[in-house]
Amino acid sequence: MAAGAVTARCLLTVSKRGFSSKADKNVAFLGLGNMGGFMAANLVKKGFNVRGYDPSKEALTAASKNGISGANSIAAAVDGVDVVVSILPSNKVVLEAYLGKDGVVKHATKGALLIDSSTVDPNVPKQIFPVATDGGVNFIDAPVSGGVMGAQNATLAFMAGGRKEDFTRSLPLLEAMGAKQFHCGQIGSGQVAKLTNNMLMGITGMATAECMNMGIKMGLDPQVLLEVLNNSSARSWSTEVYCPVPGLVPTAPSSRNYDGGFKNELMVKDLELASGMALGIRSPIPLGAVATQLYRIVQSRGYGQKDFSFVFQLLKDESEKK
Repeated sequence: MAAGAVTARCLLTVSKRGFSSKADKNVAFLGLGNMGGFMAANLVKKGFNVRGYDPSKEALTAASKNGISGANSIAAAVDGVDVVVSILPSNKVVLEAYLGKDGVVKHATKGALLIDSSTVDPNVPKQIFPVATDGGVNFIDAPVSGGVMGAQNATLAFMAGGRKEDFTRSLPLLEAMGAKQFHCGQIGSGQVAKLTNNMLMGITGMATAECMNMGIKMGLDPQVLLEVLNNSSARSWSTEVYCPVPGLVPTAPSSRNYDGGFKNELMVKDLELASGMALGIRSPIPLGAVATQLYRIVQSRGYGQKDFSFVFQLLKDESEKK
């Protein structure tokens, strides 16, 4: 069945259960970067024993300061643990991490639960799931939304695909790292929900940058314009939380030189994945296509490491040339 043909209803779980000592306590965490480092640290805060792996020595050193023990390979990280959590950068890296000779499926303890929170093509978890099942381990895809701030503050939203009993088992961990947990249906459904969300996020971010640039260029005070938008029908996450104009929302990446947010290069990756998913089911995405091209331009100008809201600066600079 095509990735986009998933019809299962997403079910939201916002549990208030505390961490139970009877739950799975020993966790391997793969990928300790901007997101994973905070997520693993939040597991430690909730009483889990976390052993981490990352190819970056700097990431391992930073993680150790938050109570995460280090491993020198994936095999060593997953040895004997109850649960494996991963958040990795690409289809290729996820497949190698799970299905490679040093991978999770080959070395995980029988009966372990595997939770992949990477954002990848929905076909990636569909490839991993049957191999994991044959290997005697359980697997769900559970990508996240909320960005680095959400990871740091444990306010992430998880979108999970897989068997309901595996999702239920994952809840103590997902609750330790986030505020909302959705079971979206069969394996791969979490990725469908995440890519749909990120395409809309990219479109609204682009539209907010475009229109705020226009209003400011016409002489409106940026703060007044933002207040109008946030009290009118154009209000959105991009205006309230993630304003692309520097200095208006202190916690937004735009007020930190566009650093420490969701990198533009990752937005391009996710939009390309979403575009491929849409193409496979012949779902028209005219706005998604425009957004993909615009963020690609930002990346081609050398700003791939900046937050995706840097698109405002691109539009501002272009308008100032005319």
